[in-house]
Amino acid sequence: MSDAVHVRYLVDDVEASISFYTGHLGFELRSDMSPAFAEIGRGNLRLLLSGPKSSAGRPMPDGRRPGPGGWNRIHLLVDDIASEVERLRSEGVTFRSDVVRGPGGAQIVLDDPSGNPVELFQPR
Repeated sequence: MSDAVHVRYLVDDVEASISFYTGHLGFELRSDMSPAFAEIGRGNLRLLLSGPKSSAGRPMPDGRRPGPGGWNRIHLLVDDIASEVERLRSEGVTFRSDVVRGPGGAQIVLDDPSGNPVELFQPR
């Protein structure tokens, strides 16, 4: 058993998702079985990118199809949220929110190419 945290994101396009996470958010490619599936990582986070052709994308017994989106999200810590937001905006990344400040720090939510949310968080 490893100390890694395993998260599965359903995505529309595995290759676009690999490019997004490795190019913008500092993940490394660990396994590529495009167009169905890929595994990327950042520290102890193992992010499984499952496309429509993966087993995770198959319909449920009642006919519903799994898909991307929602509001549950991975949470990535950053040292300087303002500079990260500026960098990502200049690279064309789409944000769902503005920076929100609270008692624990500052956060902003962005979308990956399939509409899955990713939170950047700068602790106080």
